[in-house]
Amino acid sequence: MKNYIRTNKYDKEWISENWMGPNPLILLEELCENMDLKPGMRVLDMGCGRGLTSVFLAKEYGVTVFANDLWIRASDNLKRFEEAGVSDRVFPIHAEAHALPYAENFFDAAVSIDSYHYYGTDEYYLQGTYSKLVKTGGQFGIAVPGFIKEFENGYPDTLKNFWDPDMFTFHSGEWWRHHWEKTGLVKVTSCYDISGIKEIWRPYALWAETNFELPPSLKEEERKMPDFTDMEFLDADTGNDLALIVMTAPKI
Repeated sequence: MKNYIRTNKYDKEWISENWMGPNPLILLEELCENMDLKPGMRVLDMGCGRGLTSVFLAKEYGVTVFANDLWIRASDNLKRFEEAGVSDRVFPIHAEAHALPYAENFFDAAVSIDSYHYYGTDEYYLQGTYSKLVKTGGQFGIAVPGFIKEFENGYPDTLKNFWDPDMFTFHSGEWWRHHWEKTGLVKVTSCYDISGIKEIWRPYALWAETNFELPPSLKEEERKMPDFTDMEFLDADTGNDLALIVMTAPKI
């Protein structure tokens, strides 16, 4: 795995106290290497979770961040932003992906780490909702879990016993490229599988075996979780078919 210089500056305990999937700062740092973020820009951090990525964006790039999440309460994230010293530049928002409270053409960029696949596989989402929020020439960037290629059944045979319906949102980079470009709204400028993905994913998987707890908002929904762990899922991937995909595109 390559050395992520920006991520390494952050306290590992702080990261592990707040992550909700494979190290989001690594995914964001990789993504931002393909973007041009400048101080003063307004950035939508879509599906920000507990706000690690929002803090990172504000501190590393000097942008103003709107930290949008459905599962984590805005008031809880505000406390984290205050503790991190970025509450003057990061604004927590609680909103569902199809009911976002932002003006059209408001953002210079929109990023999403380990979240976009939950709602963005919808054929109309980019056209009907997401693209309208970013001004022409603005930037989109996502990092999502997926596969190195598409499979006839939706997943490789090795993962048959470790599968959850939510994972049908897992696709290949080429699928995502086509999914966006066919709209004519964006032109994909980078789309690739991050190297060393299991090295990135395993620390979270190990932590989650003994520490994972559903956020209060999901507990209230009585959300059913898979009956296998992330570690079992990764170990079952003997064909190395899993991927973490980065994709960026400006709005045309």
